[in-house]
Amino acid sequence: MDVSFASWIVVLVALAAANLPFANERVFGLLSLKATQNGQVRSKSFLARLLELLVLYFLVGAVAYLLESRIGNVFAQGWEFYAVTGCLFLVLAFPGFVIRYLRKRR
Repeated sequence: MDVSFASWIVVLVALAAANLPFANERVFGLLSLKATQNGQVRSKSFLARLLELLVLYFLVGAVAYLLESRIGNVFAQGWEFYAVTGCLFLVLAFPGFVIRYLRKRR
């Protein structure tokens, strides 16, 4: 696999994973929440969305690590790398956040 192609795969997977918590009411897009007493589906809290975002960040990191190990040597990363990629993941999640919380509902 080409390095450039693997990089684009990681970016696209990160973009999809960062917006997934805000796109639906299911946990990780798979598990539905229990319904309330009157049969309505409960909505996820903001904290649940943040926790899901954190788990997805580490899953995307694992995919990136696997792709990097298949290409060649895996480089050691310091705390700076994780700080920058965490912030990048939050920036990639911004469109989903805007659609979920900042857009006016009519």
